[in-house]
Amino acid sequence: MEFVHIASIIVAICCLVVAVFQVLLSLGYPLGEFAMGGFYKVLPKKLRIVSAINSLILLFMGLVFLQHTNVLKGFEFLSTTILVWIITIFLGLNTIANLLSRSKKERVFMTPLSGFIFILCLYIALS
Repeated sequence: MEFVHIASIIVAICCLVVAVFQVLLSLGYPLGEFAMGGFYKVLPKKLRIVSAINSLILLFMGLVFLQHTNVLKGFEFLSTTILVWIITIFLGLNTIANLLSRSKKERVFMTPLSGFIFILCLYIALS
């Protein structure tokens, strides 16, 4: 197994972990200080819906990287090259946004996580 395969598995696992976190936010768990600027301890209903949608997007992102590196087969209809670059650029911007967040908890926990995922995604995109 090459490092690009290991990197995509790590990306998928990280996306799954963050997706679970987003589901917890959408269910009203008091973790809002770690997300979306940290303005709410418990997210209001509208942001809970956003978190639920985010969880689905994160699962899709993990799937894209597994398919792109051929770790997962069966989704050949999914053209991944452009999606990989879009996701990678998004994660780079997300890392910057987390770094600039007013929430110390978001800066301390989410910035390194999104930065780590971004670096792995960039490596995969360039491979």
